[in-house]
Amino acid sequence: MSEKSIENIRHSLSHLLAAAVLKKYPDTKLGIGPTIENGFYYDFLFTKPINDADLIEFEKEMRALIKQSLDFKSEEITSAAAKKLFKNQPFKLELIEELAKEKSPMSLYHTSDIFTDLCRGPHVKNTKEINHDAFKLTHIAGAYWKGSEKNPMLTRIYGLAFNTNKELEDYLVFMEEAKKRDHRELGKKFEIFTFSEEIGQGLPIWLPNGTIIKDLIENLAKEKEAAEGYQRVSTPVITKENLFIKSGHLPHYKESMYAPMDIDGENYYLKPMNCPFHHTVYASKPRSYRELPLRLAEYGLCHRYEKSGELQGLMRVRSMDMNDAHIYVRPDQVRDEIKRVIELHEFYYKLFEIKKIKYRLSLHDKKELGKKYVDMPKAWIENEKILREVLQGLKVDFYEAENEAAFYGPKIDIQVYSIIGKEYTLGTVQLDFAQPQRFDLKYIDDKGKEVMPYVIHRAPLSTHERFIGFLIEHYAGAFPFWLSPVQIKILPVGENHVKKCQEIKDSLSAEKFRVEIDDSGETLGKKIRGAEMQKVPYTIVIGDKEMESGKIAVRERGKKDIETIELDKFIENCQKLTIKI
Repeated sequence: MSEKSIENIRHSLSHLLAAAVLKKYPDTKLGIGPTIENGFYYDFLFTKPINDADLIEFEKEMRALIKQSLDFKSEEITSAAAKKLFKNQPFKLELIEELAKEKSPMSLYHTSDIFTDLCRGPHVKNTKEINHDAFKLTHIAGAYWKGSEKNPMLTRIYGLAFNTNKELEDYLVFMEEAKKRDHRELGKKFEIFTFSEEIGQGLPIWLPNGTIIKDLIENLAKEKEAAEGYQRVSTPVITKENLFIKSGHLPHYKESMYAPMDIDGENYYLKPMNCPFHHTVYASKPRSYRELPLRLAEYGLCHRYEKSGELQGLMRVRSMDMNDAHIYVRPDQVRDEIKRVIELHEFYYKLFEIKKIKYRLSLHDKKELGKKYVDMPKAWIENEKILREVLQGLKVDFYEAENEAAFYGPKIDIQVYSIIGKEYTLGTVQLDFAQPQRFDLKYIDDKGKEVMPYVIHRAPLSTHERFIGFLIEHYAGAFPFWLSPVQIKILPVGENHVKKCQEIKDSLSAEKFRVEIDDSGETLGKKIRGAEMQKVPYTIVIGDKEMESGKIAVRERGKKDIETIELDKFIENCQKLTIKI
């Protein structure tokens, strides 16, 4: 069955869900019911709270409807007729008003005479196309109408849908494993990050353990980028409005930016990205062709307005540290530099034990030129061709996606898969032909003429927030030795062993290892279980036997065997696990 067919099935199931809800709770107000990855959802405003028992009833009713072989039929409708039909549905009336203002066509979809919804489709022709054993309502969540906390909180019912029951069962097993690895829960358990209502939604706070991980990744990037010829810059977190008018982010990106601040009668914005600042660095002095490629890098703190309903732990936030760089190149350097950037991505992914990678060539939509995308049709075709040829030359697995580009140019988005196969978008490589023109960026070529450079945007490690969220789930909190906040835990058997443990800690700390002593009054067994629960890579036990022999008893994470070893040999083994660029 095609991808289009399963999408039609999922969309149709969302309508059947709404029909089932209205049968039991006829006064319910309807929101929207789109398809999502692997399933669908529908938003409702109930007159009283619902629970998991309701989901079982809704599911039962949906299966009964499927067996009735109901037809789905579309019908075009005027806004006046639509308002009359949905007079008791305030959220539908709001959508009708918006469609009328946009002069967009309006259509209904009828599920036989059971249910009618304001919808563009598409759907199945008949419920016979739906496998009634291959879907499941999974859970209930709160969701603000249109994703804004200023609007009413609705109840969102999620469902899964596949072609076969086996696909559904396999996915449920996958989801159970993914639930155990949820970075939001593990982030609390391992004290990596937190959020505070007093500070604000989507603004993560890095706790000491998380700050260690964040700093280690940033230091890794700085060392690697220095070796690759990048120069570091540092730019402010706010700027005057004119910079974003010049860059084109106003109006193309305004909805994702925080509201302006009036300072001394001028509008200032929090920066949502580093690019315009780096272009200003490039333009700060005349440039020669000999300087190119010029690679400017920054872990810049950025702020973007994400709707509250779309925030998700570290994966969707409003404050982010971005592993950003902008590379200014001559036309003859473009392909080699993009290839080099992709190889940098692959270096990092290999280091973090990411086995599966997929590249998406994100293209523009010519219908959106002048609206969503800068109106330079020839440049779009030329630059998309460049990226396509680079990917073809590298012989990597890639696919093309229309209408997914940045407003200023095409890009390569890199999809990575965690150890259990969960997909994330992490890295990006963007080829920008619009910003150099807007900022009048030039260099003097070998003939003494002014020439405009290309700009490559790249972020192989995404943001600290998204990348660490991915790593938490990828490793399930069991970080590799070099990245673990606490690398070694020392456990004294009794109080008379604490002094020796401190001596061992001092020796290990002198080698820059991160070490803690558990000198609590708990039993040794409980201390070992505590270290294992915290996923500490190595646990050292010191008792009378170790005091007499001068050796240490070492237990490696996930293993039951204890190895007795000289401290110097243990230090040597640990040093081999430390990442060096």
